[in-house]
Amino acid sequence: MENNIEKIDKLIEFIKECNNIVFFGGAGVSTESGIPDFRSKDGLYNMKYDYPPEEILSHTFFVHNPEEFYRFYKDKLNSLKYEPNITHKVLAKLEKIGKLTSVVTQNIDGLHQKAGSKKVLELHGSVLRNYCTKCNTFYDANYIFNSKTLIPKCEKCGQIIKPDVVLYEEPLNNDIYDEALKDIAKADMLIIGGTSLAVYPASYLVQYFRGKYLILINKSTTPLDSRADLVIHDSLGTVFARINEIKF
Repeated sequence: MENNIEKIDKLIEFIKECNNIVFFGGAGVSTESGIPDFRSKDGLYNMKYDYPPEEILSHTFFVHNPEEFYRFYKDKLNSLKYEPNITHKVLAKLEKIGKLTSVVTQNIDGLHQKAGSKKVLELHGSVLRNYCTKCNTFYDANYIFNSKTLIPKCEKCGQIIKPDVVLYEEPLNNDIYDEALKDIAKADMLIIGGTSLAVYPASYLVQYFRGKYLILINKSTTPLDSRADLVIHDSLGTVFARINEIKF
């Protein structure tokens, strides 16, 4: 039975062979930067609030209870204070040398871009983009998280600003989803990392992969483990730190 070092070395050989790699990532990509995930025992969904986080992060709650929404949002989803980790940085490097085609992410923290990645398909939106609900004026994340009032308001028309993140009850952006689907369908390697593949419809995207190597990197098992060509049950940081040592 292979140990994880042997598996990572096999992954490195696969990366050397491929030039159209797509990385599909979840919350586990950013936990090593200090950002809590949602579903682990220390995740946001297991913290105690007056309302369940799933309810707070819903469209209905945002509309009817914006104060509580923004209290939670500013407290728990401010990613400006975090920095990219080794996984973000190596993915950006693989893109720069022509190995990686795109990053498809379920995260909203913007750390892939901060690390230098150019093509990041954000299935669930981003805290970096915010728009007035009336006149659609754009505001950056600093404006939202540093606003003097709890509920950020538009300077032009005075209406509430909404983060460009996909809340519960809201559909994904069709253009981004379709582009992610096309990139995955054309890839010769799909690396899935830091996700339990529990969130639909994002997790359904991986069913479109028809390439040579399907790789799964996650601390726990996923529904696709049996289908993958290589499964590494380890932290992404461990895997990508070793990849970072290689000259491609």
